[in-house]
Amino acid sequence: MINRQNSPRPVVRASALAAALVLGLAAGPSVPAQAEDLTLVETGSTLLYPLFTVWASEYARTHQGVHITTNGTGSAVGLEQAISGAAQIGTSDAYMSDSQQRRTPEIINVPMAISALTVNYNLPGLNAANLKLDGPTLAAIYAGTIRQWDDKAITALNPGVALPHNDIVPVHRADGSGDTFVFTQYLTFSTPSWEDSLGYDTSIAWPEVPGAKSADGNLGVLQVVQQTPYAITYLGVSLHGEIAKAGLGTAMLKSYSGEFLLPTPETIAAAAASLTPRTPADERLTLVNAPGANAYPLVNYEYAVVSTRQASPATAEAIRKFLLWAIAPDETNEKYLDDAHFIALPAHIWVLSHDQIEAIH
Repeated sequence: MINRQNSPRPVVRASALAAALVLGLAAGPSVPAQAEDLTLVETGSTLLYPLFTVWASEYARTHQGVHITTNGTGSAVGLEQAISGAAQIGTSDAYMSDSQQRRTPEIINVPMAISALTVNYNLPGLNAANLKLDGPTLAAIYAGTIRQWDDKAITALNPGVALPHNDIVPVHRADGSGDTFVFTQYLTFSTPSWEDSLGYDTSIAWPEVPGAKSADGNLGVLQVVQQTPYAITYLGVSLHGEIAKAGLGTAMLKSYSGEFLLPTPETIAAAAASLTPRTPADERLTLVNAPGANAYPLVNYEYAVVSTRQASPATAEAIRKFLLWAIAPDETNEKYLDDAHFIALPAHIWVLSHDQIEAIH
């Protein structure tokens, strides 16, 4: 069980950053087509899956000879299969733990974009409202010590809202999930009792709460909540369209600085900006509960987890070129990110990701 954030590291100098950006732009979109057919297998994050599927399709369309299969299996599977070699690219909302990294130093965690989670609920008559919630209240709901929607802790955060006296149905991921990793980090960092008893990981021993439910994948969880009045859950922001179509409510979450915020491009970017200077060279760092004004608390890097030691030079080259293309700072990629409600890597993080990708051989 992981319970601490990584330590700050130095920031890259501006001159080195500019030079690296120029080199990266030259190496990115102008990549030539592959001379032979290659298939790369990606598996993992269901939050990143919609964006990664677009990337794979567009790359194959413009780069003959390279095919990329995508699979939304959950971040834990993405990590496992990247480490075992069953997939060339694992995707995850969670970075590898220190113990995993020590056992497999050849595996790198490469941020590809910045994303967020939303807290959503199916509260009849109130789904159009953005209820205010904080970490301790959510921790108490998932621990089973807050059981009704009109509990005094929730009403105190939402004065004037007529909350029903109905049991809350907490819903969580059944599979190993980076979404669970990020959500339970928020509970851990904001609630000492949760940190002392449960902590955070891609899978945890969820407390037994009467009526609680679970499901695999973001879509599975969304379907359960849609079908269950008075349910609450956490979902990847890339499902924003499906969340809206299902008519679910979205909570305003209390940030580290005490503001209640919705996930918007501005609040996600503010959270990332406050912590990206601390990102170490291996890029394993949480962005959850970032300090500073207007910083939404449930923000994370979306990782490609890859071995630097590939089976052949051709495979290594194909992976390098695809990943560099996917993070290229151009208008086309910005549109892909916007459509998924993700934001692009800040320049400093782009340089770190670029350097990690170049180590694949």
